[in-house]
Amino acid sequence: MKTSDFHFDLPEHLIAQTPLVERTGSRLLVLEGVTGGISHTRFTDVLALINPEDLLVFNNTRVIPARLFGQKQTGGRVEILIERLRGDGTVLAHIRASKSPKEGSLIYIAEDQESDLSDFSVRVKGRQGPLFELAPEVGTVSQMMRAFGHMPLPPYIERQDNEEDRARYQTVYAQRDGAVAAPTAGLHFDERLLDALRLQGVQTAFVTLHVGAGTFQPVRVDNITDHTMHHEWIEVGAECVAAVRACRARGGRVIAVGTTSVRSLESAAAASLTDDRCPDAFEGDSDIFLYPGCNFNVVDAMITNFHLPESTLIMLVAAFAGYEETMAAYQEAINKAYRFFSYGDAMFVTRKEGG
Repeated sequence: MKTSDFHFDLPEHLIAQTPLVERTGSRLLVLEGVTGGISHTRFTDVLALINPEDLLVFNNTRVIPARLFGQKQTGGRVEILIERLRGDGTVLAHIRASKSPKEGSLIYIAEDQESDLSDFSVRVKGRQGPLFELAPEVGTVSQMMRAFGHMPLPPYIERQDNEEDRARYQTVYAQRDGAVAAPTAGLHFDERLLDALRLQGVQTAFVTLHVGAGTFQPVRVDNITDHTMHHEWIEVGAECVAAVRACRARGGRVIAVGTTSVRSLESAAAASLTDDRCPDAFEGDSDIFLYPGCNFNVVDAMITNFHLPESTLIMLVAAFAGYEETMAAYQEAINKAYRFFSYGDAMFVTRKEGG
């Protein structure tokens, strides 16, 4: 298939720039992969769509205030976007500057592009492809992010981050620091809705996928099979595996909250899969790319937001629910003026047979 097959024309005013007042206040388009049927509901109606025997799998990554501003020793201003935290206190990061900083040089951290410099600084230790390896020189990276870090809002949100984003560009169940983009399907859940699901008897489990900036990387090839996916760190633990196995035993569905949960479960399945469609525990980097023609071994349904045209994420949804069904659903969402992307509305999608 061609990348252009996944193009759609989106009016700019449908790109959500701010969150709704209530997390659960969004709309929910329901797409049945088997029939292609489409219906329109509210997000709180997931209570009627999820059965007590089902399992909801969430991504518990926490978005870090990964955008920092600073100045090189030569005086040039830079913007740093941390991509990965490392166990030794160093980070891998993207750096935007008029001229790339040299290995061994210092970058002094500031509150923003116009502010005076602070005492914090990092040293450029080297490069790994497009990423710079940075080591804290004065202060720790955690201290820098707490003092001066900005929430890394996606490029299609055309404003500066604010205090509201600190809470709203974060799921209420976020636990593990490391993401530079939110697992946005989870943004629709609040504590009240989670409590209602528990009272209904629905079981939950968690995976961790630290979403990287590569999630916004465009597909730059004509044939989608020529695309090289970015790597992200994933953990599917023993508790999650046990929950999937118990769900299979009681005849329920595994429902992934977000494409990141889908990629986590299917990465684990690609590494090891039992006869009853249960993965083994998995930890490590994954570059899994799910596009039409790929099979899904674990996930039976998903909750997801609306994604960018020609992105790997809309390709994943099309692989799951069917290409024609997905593109028709997107056009229906545009016709009905749904809000798109990170702060936008959501879909509940069931798997097409053979997907």
